[in-house]
Amino acid sequence: MRILVTGSSGHLGEALMLRFQQMDHEVVGLDTTASIFTRHQASVADPVAVAEAIRGVDAVVHTAALHKPHVATHARQEFVDTNISGTLNLLENSVAAGVTRFIYTSTTSAFGDALVPRPHEPAAWITEDVADRPKNIYGVTKAAAEDLCELFARRRGLPCIVLRTSRFFPEADDNKDIRDSYDDANAKVNEFLYRRVDLEDVVQAHLCAIERAPDIGFGRYIVSATSPFTMADLAQLRLDAPAVVARHVPRYVDEYQRRGWTIFPTIDRVYVNERARNELGWHPRHTFSELIERLEQGREFRSPLTQSVGSKGYHSQAFIDGPYPVE
Repeated sequence: MRILVTGSSGHLGEALMLRFQQMDHEVVGLDTTASIFTRHQASVADPVAVAEAIRGVDAVVHTAALHKPHVATHARQEFVDTNISGTLNLLENSVAAGVTRFIYTSTTSAFGDALVPRPHEPAAWITEDVADRPKNIYGVTKAAAEDLCELFARRRGLPCIVLRTSRFFPEADDNKDIRDSYDDANAKVNEFLYRRVDLEDVVQAHLCAIERAPDIGFGRYIVSATSPFTMADLAQLRLDAPAVVARHVPRYVDEYQRRGWTIFPTIDRVYVNERARNELGWHPRHTFSELIERLEQGREFRSPLTQSVGSKGYHSQAFIDGPYPVE
């Protein structure tokens, strides 16, 4: 299969390029940043460059975007140009080129304020049926691009799969309180309980989406590590998250104690990946329980692919007060 990957110089883009090459697919990379994985150095909003890159392609995997870390450093119009107009450009060219499947990498950030319950309410149970309430231009443009994918699936017959990925970036947390209170590895392992996914599992979800897209037509899926929690846990998660974790994964207690780690005292949401597992046939390997087992054995909690790709960053400059400026 000939596959076009947009954002091929980025974190997920590089991981996909590596995996597709291992599978002997013919893969073409497009990105504004040069790298060994990028054949076409151009914007997804450039119609001439996209038309050239997409020629003869069977599948498009669209990961290129301006992200949340760019909200404070880029104009809102730039988000519209890249995330909405760029996606539209790719969709139009995909139809013209006879592409048979289009995979769009989106984000759970599109849920926005729907992720944060009011004080004294249970944690939010986040499925694909939760209504979006984007809280910044990033969420607005990603949700709008998802709608374009659905439109092209319905009206133009282009099979499109939207993958709403949770956190998988390797950079330090953007929340200063988290950075100050928790070791970085501690914070990231905690997040596998409810809002993080390993890069290897994200790549696998994209492979499943490519396989299933023609049969599904259009689908929108949450891609996050399988949580041990149930809906019955939601009230207590807001009040005493460590007690809930101890009930579901009791072996974590000794390992965390040995490392001097702690669970967050409260958890405000749980991402539910059931639809992706059932409809895409996706089987995420990296769960909180599995990570605890690795830590007990003295192994790295991150997958080999995550370690290999490493951190790409989002800006050319460094910032004093965090990995990127917060709006």
